[in-house]
Amino acid sequence: MPKRILIVAAAKPVEALRVAAGLTLADAELQVMSLGTLPEGDAAAAQMEALEFADIVPQALQPADAASLSALARAVMASDMVYVL
Repeated sequence: MPKRILIVAAAKPVEALRVAAGLTLADAELQVMSLGTLPEGDAAAAQMEALEFADIVPQALQPADAASLSALARAVMASDMVYVL
């Protein structure tokens, strides 16, 4: 059974996407959530393309929204590993 890994993009969202893109090579179920909007620009574009190629769709969460925080809490509880960057 593959490990379930959650990447939370918080303080360093581009770095979080880079880590997530690298983890697409692992035999794991990968989920990516961003606190706030997803990063844009050249630095993030290559990472987003790699995630798209791996059929991983990052989710943008609104930190002030109770439903977003609830979704994050459920994702944390369902994961074997959580990385917050």
